[in-house]
Amino acid sequence: MTANTPAPAAAESEQVRSDGRKPDELRPVTVTRHWSAHAEGSALIEFGGTKVLCTASVESSVPRWLKGRGTGWVTAEYAMLPRATNTRSGRESVKGKIGGRTHEISRLIGRSLRTVVDTSALGEIMITLDCDVLQADGGTRTAAITGAYVALVDAVEWARQEGLVRKSATVLTDSVSAVSVGILKDGTPVLDLPYAEDSTAETDMNVVVTGSGDFVEVQGTAEGVAFTRKELNTLLDLAVDGAEQLAVKQAEVLAE
Repeated sequence: MTANTPAPAAAESEQVRSDGRKPDELRPVTVTRHWSAHAEGSALIEFGGTKVLCTASVESSVPRWLKGRGTGWVTAEYAMLPRATNTRSGRESVKGKIGGRTHEISRLIGRSLRTVVDTSALGEIMITLDCDVLQADGGTRTAAITGAYVALVDAVEWARQEGLVRKSATVLTDSVSAVSVGILKDGTPVLDLPYAEDSTAETDMNVVVTGSGDFVEVQGTAEGVAFTRKELNTLLDLAVDGAEQLAVKQAEVLAE
């Protein structure tokens, strides 16, 4: 290479982000199973600085509209503790009104988990996943879905041991996890955005994926600059790769 020959540009996958990660690298992910001594299933999940406690509660009843139909139900509730962020947010329960964002995320978690549950095999019981954000640094909904699946698996097994679910019933048909992806201001597509990236990204997307690699939900929004079909494909590829890593992590934790 001569002195006048420019050095080749670094490959996109070699670019390093502000926290030292490569564009296609997850934050450190930790799942602490059986974190709660009282819940039928529980997991404390940490995506870097984001920490979410997921608990699963089993009830031997179902919503009124399902009574007598021989099928069960899985639902979820999401909440953020007052000091999960840099400033205190008032408790919605005290305000007497649940916010639209909270409702939307709660429904997303419930939909995502029901995708991998055969409710007819569950029988007439209901499992409620409570996902409480202890500390937020971006990706709270994706962490909640990923951790809630681990809690759900243990809750189903608890119900089986208690005779609430048939021993031979295949309740869970697949695993499910979720991860965020986005395009930074400099145009770099990245995986698993912390708040510093999420708050300034040109495109932000949350993707829910089954263990088989199928999509449950894709929530994507451009901020100022529209994203192209090529960029969308790149983001979905990043999300699938990230979800595969999370599925391996879930399996490892559940095998312990």
